[in-house]
Amino acid sequence: MSVLRLVIPSPLRRQFDYLPPAEMSPAQVSALQPGVRLQVPFGRREVTGYLLAVCDQSEVPASALKPALALLDETPLVDPQLLQLCHWAADYYHHPLGEVYGTLFPKRLRDGKQQQPGGALGWRLTARGKGLPEEALPRSPRQAKVIDLLRRKSFIASAEFKQGGISAAVLRSLRDKNLIEPHFESNHSLTSSSRQGLTLNDEQATVMAAFRATVSASFSCHLLEGVTGSGKTEIYLQLIADCLQQGKQALILVPEIGLTPQTLARFQQRFEAGIAVLHSGLTDAQRYLAWEAARTGAAQIVIGTRSAIFTPLAAPGLIIVDEEHDSSYKQQDGFRYSARDVAVKRAHIHGCKILLGSATPSLESIQNAQLGRYQHHQLTRRTSSGGMPAIRALDVRRQGLQAGLSDPLIAAMEEKLMLGQQVLLFLNRRGFAPTLQCHDCGWVAECRACDARLTVHRRQRRLRCHHCGAAGVLNRQCPQCHSERLLAQGLGTEQTEDFLRTRFKRWSIHRVDSDSMQSKGAMQALVDEINKGEPCILLGTQMLTKGHHFPAVSMVAVIDADALLFSADFRGEERMAQLLTQVAGRAGRAELAGSVLLQTHYPDHPALLAMLTTGYGEQARAMLKRREEAGMPPAGQLVLLRTDCPNAEYGEQFLHTLRARCTPHLPPGARLIGPLPSPMQRRAGKYRCQLLLTAHDRRSAQAAASLLVATAETMSTKQGLNWTIDIDPQDVF
Repeated sequence: MSVLRLVIPSPLRRQFDYLPPAEMSPAQVSALQPGVRLQVPFGRREVTGYLLAVCDQSEVPASALKPALALLDETPLVDPQLLQLCHWAADYYHHPLGEVYGTLFPKRLRDGKQQQPGGALGWRLTARGKGLPEEALPRSPRQAKVIDLLRRKSFIASAEFKQGGISAAVLRSLRDKNLIEPHFESNHSLTSSSRQGLTLNDEQATVMAAFRATVSASFSCHLLEGVTGSGKTEIYLQLIADCLQQGKQALILVPEIGLTPQTLARFQQRFEAGIAVLHSGLTDAQRYLAWEAARTGAAQIVIGTRSAIFTPLAAPGLIIVDEEHDSSYKQQDGFRYSARDVAVKRAHIHGCKILLGSATPSLESIQNAQLGRYQHHQLTRRTSSGGMPAIRALDVRRQGLQAGLSDPLIAAMEEKLMLGQQVLLFLNRRGFAPTLQCHDCGWVAECRACDARLTVHRRQRRLRCHHCGAAGVLNRQCPQCHSERLLAQGLGTEQTEDFLRTRFKRWSIHRVDSDSMQSKGAMQALVDEINKGEPCILLGTQMLTKGHHFPAVSMVAVIDADALLFSADFRGEERMAQLLTQVAGRAGRAELAGSVLLQTHYPDHPALLAMLTTGYGEQARAMLKRREEAGMPPAGQLVLLRTDCPNAEYGEQFLHTLRARCTPHLPPGARLIGPLPSPMQRRAGKYRCQLLLTAHDRRSAQAAASLLVATAETMSTKQGLNWTIDIDPQDVF
């Protein structure tokens, strides 16, 4: 008897046995390979399962086995190395293997639909378009841009134009003029080439030489630590060119969707190659086509956010993780993996090179470089003549503040604007104000589902919870005393924007946060507008800090540096140094000298003084030493097991019982702390309690985590209690 051993995308940490589909012969069954999809009955549903192995026996009686309904793939759609990565990730992060397998496939294939030949609908030049003079269409710059792009690259998918900010109306106009025509490009291997790169300075050339000196077709991990504006992207581009020359594919991870259009545009200008983009903002159809292009090799360059690390590649040759320190690479729910760490493991399995780049590397990566696991390369100076910006603290004690801005800051802004330069203001708090309070009785608007206050969004006349997403109408009266004297307490980007539009009427004001950048193409359109170089004020959250290049910004100001100084999280100091360094790095990136002002009530705070007197590298190494003394990550290992339950007592009791059962069997060097309420105990209507596991080394942490999971699975749960485990947690909230 042949038995198909499958994994099913479900929370169950087990495998499932099925009989082969009735129509399959024994020879066909024995030829099945791991990774093929099958349609199977699962409870009352029909789901897609993934084959692990064909076995000759099962622990389940043959009479109880159900037959699979259909074989969906004759051969696996993903390679054995990617399946190996899934098994490693499921083991390391202690997550159900079936759900990890599910991350490999786009929704169409997860839903059990048949694979379709990959390809894309796009545009190419007509004979008339090819003969158009280069100076044509002077009054239609977007149409001229399309013609120019299609001269460089014979075919461009409609999705790529959309991501690049080219509207369908522009394409229709060119079609009506018989300059371009629609065309379907099937997935097939494309030749690739790259344009001449920039001349490298001495530091960049040294990095390139060291990278090229490593043995090709073998694993090596490199950490590129380069100050902001030092030319890390040019190194990426030249390494990708090397990779394409060898007939291999390059996978580039970026932390945010907002960076993909900017990255895509730069790569399209540089490379004559197939480029696929993968992120959560795509439609299911777009994501499937990009996935197929990467899988078949039609896309030699794949750019994506966190989940793109599980994209199949026909010939992987290089992986680049840009802004490798960014916390966006850590999945915070469901399958809680770190894309950066999975990327390193994937490169190891495939035997290819990986480059982690950042101006502010994580302490984990710095430690790995110190231990010799990563080759460490440094860029210590900017490629522009402007040099690094001068940073100084602005003491706002006893000073009047208007929407968070002090008089000296307002004067400095005005001076820069009068010189025709741009100013960037950083305030990491969206909305109008973080609190709505009654002036008469003291009532405060709080979220009914979370231990959090509701944020005032005055433009939308709404109160919103930034933790669970709950929203309601902005109160006109206090619900307790019916007073109309309601005060918006605190500061948000909307409030500061209102003041700026009144105070600086002569200049354009651009607010950049997740509220103002919701529409597709909004961020790219803003970047294009800013890069025209006209004097303006940019006001935004950390969306502005992640890799954007604004050549005309000469001054950056952090409106409320104090909000970053005090954190209950042991990573708070590291994140503050990274964020402030990244914000400061937006200033003076071209020929203009840059300056940075940090508004603070604590000018003598050690963390601020470190920012003023030392670079990030020195700060990070001092922080790493303190972590080692305390035994905290990355020197020690941390695991978090959390319960979510409508009843707080049930969650706490579950963890008490779990701790009591596991403590006698913990490996040496591992210990459990708690159970403790989460810093935000109630979130989205659930009470959260957590158990922390600390260990001296990774092996002990993994053994203890396996014990916790195995024990928790044997315990009964009630009243809607759920538990999750997080390996190497980035956020204890």
